[in-house]
Amino acid sequence: MSLLQVTDLTFEYEGSFTPVFEGVSFQIDTDWKLGFVGRNGKGKTTFLKILMGELEYSGHITGRIPFDYFPFPVKEPQRDTWEVLWDATEGDVETWQVERELSKLHVAEDVLYRPFCTLSNGEQTKVLLAALFLREGHFLLIDEPTNHLDQESRKLVSDYLNSKKGFILVSHDRAFLDGCVDHILAVNRTDIQVQRGNFSSWFENKERQDAFEQAENDRLKKDIKRLEAAARQSERWADKAEGTKIGGIADRLHANVGTRAYIGEKSRRLQQRRKNLERHQISAIEEKRGLLKNVEQPENLKLFPLKHHADRILVFDKVQPCYDGAGQPVCEPVNLELRQGQRIFLKGSNGCGKTSLLKLVLEAVSRQTETGQGGGLPKIRGEIRAASGLKISYVSQDTSGLKGSLQNYAREKAVEERLFLALLRKLDFSREQFEKPMEFYSQGQKKKVLIACSLCEQAHLYIWDEPLNYIDIYSRMQIEELILQFQPTMLLVEHDAAFAERAADQEIPVIRL
Repeated sequence: MSLLQVTDLTFEYEGSFTPVFEGVSFQIDTDWKLGFVGRNGKGKTTFLKILMGELEYSGHITGRIPFDYFPFPVKEPQRDTWEVLWDATEGDVETWQVERELSKLHVAEDVLYRPFCTLSNGEQTKVLLAALFLREGHFLLIDEPTNHLDQESRKLVSDYLNSKKGFILVSHDRAFLDGCVDHILAVNRTDIQVQRGNFSSWFENKERQDAFEQAENDRLKKDIKRLEAAARQSERWADKAEGTKIGGIADRLHANVGTRAYIGEKSRRLQQRRKNLERHQISAIEEKRGLLKNVEQPENLKLFPLKHHADRILVFDKVQPCYDGAGQPVCEPVNLELRQGQRIFLKGSNGCGKTSLLKLVLEAVSRQTETGQGGGLPKIRGEIRAASGLKISYVSQDTSGLKGSLQNYAREKAVEERLFLALLRKLDFSREQFEKPMEFYSQGQKKKVLIACSLCEQAHLYIWDEPLNYIDIYSRMQIEELILQFQPTMLLVEHDAAFAERAADQEIPVIRL
């Protein structure tokens, strides 16, 4: 066990108007299992890079412990996985140790003798994590390992991490965090805080603290208003008493000593009362200023889905995507019936064909629009039937095409620019971000661009493919509330169990052959 002490940490990127961190101080134990949470673009990955020595900063970070970062680049992915592991552990590992770690992650031993590049995303994630945990005495900085992992793999990785100690884990998956962390490191709006417990206990405490501060804020607002009124009244009385005190010269000359003393004392007391009220008012204002600095108040999003004349929007009749045209099916036949206002989630392991099914829907509707009839699809078995005249809004997994300005992107997608930017503001984009090219955005910010664009589009059916990858927890909750309020018709692929539990009407299993 050792301590990592961060003192007065300040960092800002060159050309930025606001610092990422300013005067931040906290302390952590390197035996802890820390979940690192916060809004997109608030500095989580930046902090990990600071620990890795990749960025210069002011302040002090003390603690003698080597750091390892996940995911680390694999320089020659065409080499066998065993060789990749050997290099990652600097040769300080036995075969039985590797097999032990992989068995905990339900990874078959034969992957060791396959080229690393042929492994699925989930297999690569598990292998790289196993490699890092084989390096004893290192403190791990794990940056969003769940992206593109299916629910089963997320549970396996969460259980695996729970059996370990000594790491900082960046993740936005609430169920995943609850399963494997014992402390939360939270990037707030004005500071970084450390708290014992998992995500749920931290969030419950935060909501309780936010509610207390909101109540105190409301009370102080009323107090300030009352004090302001009392101060104005006291000032009028004091001015009146002062006027009496310095009244006409004749009156002063003929007044007896007792009367003059009484008027003077009354004036002094009223002036003192006014000063006391001013001090109380200033104190209340200062106390109020210290509240609500870290309160997250996500604004409600809006969506205006189109209503279709048909109740039945989409039907799958024994649908199977196929490799190479009419070749080998990817999954077992899928049957579903999507009615207006329903939200169906496709659920299954990585590589089982979920994304292929979504793309087949897009292709089927496109052909129907072009020809006026469904027509056959070259990469499918079974049949997809879609309601006529169906308008679809699609969110892809892929953000690599996002380049240039937000304004040009809005014009390219034919969405209303003001509405598009307003939605991004509600998703916690700063106005400074509006001026940056999209290629400089974080992955979470890029996904928000795709979602905001989709929310601007009026559609009968919203098809979203893993929309929450990299998206922060608060924005996930905003999107949940949006879906529950507006009840759009949706077909989704999403592995966030907490999100699916709240938003899905039905989950359809997709089983790989």
